Amino acid sequence: MERPNAWKGYGDDQLADLNRICEDYKSFISDNKTERECCAAAVELARAAGYEDLEERIASGAPLSAGDKVYAVNRGKTLMLVHLGTSPLTEGVNILGAHIDSPRLDVKQDPVDEKNELVTLDTHYYGGIKKYQWVAMPLAIHGVVAKKDGSVVNVVIGEKADDPVFCISDLLPHLGAQQMSKKATEVIEGEMLDVLVGNRPIVVDADAEKDEDAEKSPVKAGVLNILRDALGIEEEDLLSAELEVVPAGAARDLGLDRSMILGYGQDDRVCAYTSLVAQLECEAPARTAVTLLVDKEEIGSVGATGMTSNFFENVMAEVLELAGEHGALALRRCLARSNMLSSDVSAGFDPAFASVFEPKNSCYLGHGLTFNKFTGSRGKGGSNDADAEYIATIRRVMDEGGVAWQTAELGKVDAGGGGTIAYILAVYGMNVIDCGVPVLSMHAPWEATSKADVYEAYRGYRAFLKLA
Repeated sequence: MERPNAWKGYGDDQLADLNRICEDYKSFISDNKTERECCAAAVELARAAGYEDLEERIASGAPLSAGDKVYAVNRGKTLMLVHLGTSPLTEGVNILGAHIDSPRLDVKQDPVDEKNELVTLDTHYYGGIKKYQWVAMPLAIHGVVAKKDGSVVNVVIGEKADDPVFCISDLLPHLGAQQMSKKATEVIEGEMLDVLVGNRPIVVDADAEKDEDAEKSPVKAGVLNILRDALGIEEEDLLSAELEVVPAGAARDLGLDRSMILGYGQDDRVCAYTSLVAQLECEAPARTAVTLLVDKEEIGSVGATGMTSNFFENVMAEVLELAGEHGALALRRCLARSNMLSSDVSAGFDPAFASVFEPKNSCYLGHGLTFNKFTGSRGKGGSNDADAEYIATIRRVMDEGGVAWQTAELGKVDAGGGGTIAYILAVYGMNVIDCGVPVLSMHAPWEATSKADVYEAYRGYRAFLKLA
């Protein structure tokens, strides 16, 4: 059952719309490389589209009715958007759920170190990465530093043309015989992912008051002086910082035909952005439309901002209350009767690594939005396994919406596997299936997608919110 290449069916109008979506998407992932940045940017877009802060509605006691649009934010890292439909909430809602965290390097709490007049920041990698991919490439630092007085300093260094960048050094091949004999998992060890940030020592004035720290570590002292002068940050402030090391630079067109996109964090911001735009462009839905953009998926969806927190359920309870559908039973009925697309990427077939794919059950770049009946690994362990009836509904919705779509598994049986947030929402008894964009080089610093698949994801998510 080969699915056609989506590019072959586009006319001029659709190509223009595709380019609009993809240009905006490239800007979004270039400007927003952390979950905080994605959340803040999404809120700005939502407010421009007429969404109101749910907290303000709760404070005013103003009821919610069909057509109302509200959003809720959890610790600046998770966002939920709700567009009230004409049908009662207890009949269920249509949910798009994607994650906005991506694999990266997190700066440790006590990170600054000087050895042999080179200053580095110690890091701890976040999510599943191939550590050797992160060395000898330009890196940027994004994040926040929270100070004891309650103020928060936003940090973005390495993205502007005149900004400095950072890197992790690697061993030259001339001295690398022993290194090259190691397994890929051991070539670069976790504690070797130290980010190089300085080499220039300060000059200690002989007549000035003695500073033992500066005399002992003059390069580190110079780096700390820069942080103090430029950002007002002391070394101790790094104890309460969230600084993320990410690839420096913007997403770019990939290929002579400009048919693809190369960029950081496309897992899973390609699905997050297309879900967001589909939600914001949703008009007069019958069933209430909900989009969830969550944190911590790459490390198991844990914590207060992960999908396993009660944030989603709490917000739905508040919405039901303001909509006049009161009580725990109304909430349970709403959740159990809902439909969800767990909007997460899939592994695109890569002919360079064909041995780990089963071609007939793989997704291909340019062939549209991908549905994974199940993910998990080794006997579907840890999987949400969507039922046949729901898949039939999804087939109808996509075909009625004229969406190019395909199905896939995540590689050959026993070759590996992966997980998403799907099983977490399925706990409520709702219909859930994984669905997203095929990606090459997933979890690498730079990932590749097809513009056609980005566009079909946007179209598929719009069709789902309207027709499911």
